Amino acid sequence: MTNEQSPNHPISQALEKRIRVGIIFGGKSGEHEISLASAQGVARAIDRDKYDVVLIGVTKEGRWITGGNALQQLAAISPTPLLAPESESTNGAMSAPIASAELMPTATATSPLATIDVAFPLVHGPFGEDGTMQGLLELADIPYVGAGVAASAVGMDKALMKAVFRAHNLPILDWLVILRRDWNAQPDDTIYRIESVLGYPCFIKPANLGSSVGVAKAHQRDELKRALDRAAQYDRKLIAERAAQNAREIECSVLGNDEPIASIPGEVIPRREFYDYAAKYESDSGTELIVPADLAPELARSVQEIAARAFKAIDACGMARVDFFLERGTQKLLLNEINTIPGFTSVSMYPRMWQQSGVSYADLIDRLIRLALERHADKRRSKIAYEA
Repeated sequence: MTNEQSPNHPISQALEKRIRVGIIFGGKSGEHEISLASAQGVARAIDRDKYDVVLIGVTKEGRWITGGNALQQLAAISPTPLLAPESESTNGAMSAPIASAELMPTATATSPLATIDVAFPLVHGPFGEDGTMQGLLELADIPYVGAGVAASAVGMDKALMKAVFRAHNLPILDWLVILRRDWNAQPDDTIYRIESVLGYPCFIKPANLGSSVGVAKAHQRDELKRALDRAAQYDRKLIAERAAQNAREIECSVLGNDEPIASIPGEVIPRREFYDYAAKYESDSGTELIVPADLAPELARSVQEIAARAFKAIDACGMARVDFFLERGTQKLLLNEINTIPGFTSVSMYPRMWQQSGVSYADLIDRLIRLALERHADKRRSKIAYEA
């Protein structure tokens, strides 16, 4: 019997009763609609014999809402074609009773945050995936699914992420950090710097967004200028990155805390020039999601090894999806980025890769909740006051 299986262990005691899970979704980023779809997927698949669910929505203005079905309320405010109709539910979970309460943006004695046993944040992008939501939950002493404050912040900020990856000798593409202030004040110098260091083609990205929001590929100077203008609309810090040569896009899911495991890899085959927002979320984009990826066994193992190393490099926990480029000519594997709150619908790549690795969608949710409780119990072992 392991420590966690002991009947006196906090996790075992927590699992003896029905656990109240707060699914948090929406948010103030450009990935708001994707978050709603992820929340709908989890709410439908979660085991209602084990868990009671509190749906907690965050509007684009940052107002928190709950009561009744907060997911439907938020979808009405922010209509999105990404949400599947309730009639498509295979288990009727969305029509099951949903706990109701008033919500304040802090955990007071009467707020829903004070009544839940564990939080499942599914707020993608800034103000959710960047450590801010995690900081709130830490202050409220609430266990939560996914990476902690520091890992979330590093995973969200591509400039910090790449610096950490390089420090851990992980294979990455050459990049530059461009401040919006410098682009606005010294556009010619900025263009010269990018052209002389990276050349064309190159990618321009906001440093703190996901789902390819604000990302563009530049083949020449006019495209580069437009790409910088576009990315600067979303962030004060931009990333310019050398484009991988004739590359395949490979992904791998990671699950765990201090001893993470990696799924079998998958591959994204966009019909557009790269895997942009439209390719990810428009139903007629022609993008193919292949699981498992057609890789030689040794190469697949390399993907899994580097994915786990990237996960540990930023001190992630719970879940992450790690994205790669595989150059066709050289067969060189290049780490692109890590996503600490990946898309989580039943057809998203993170759960799909686990399904093909033998972990069902519902079981994945269950494992993540258990990992959150384990991580929280481990934190509580640390002293918070010095004793001479």
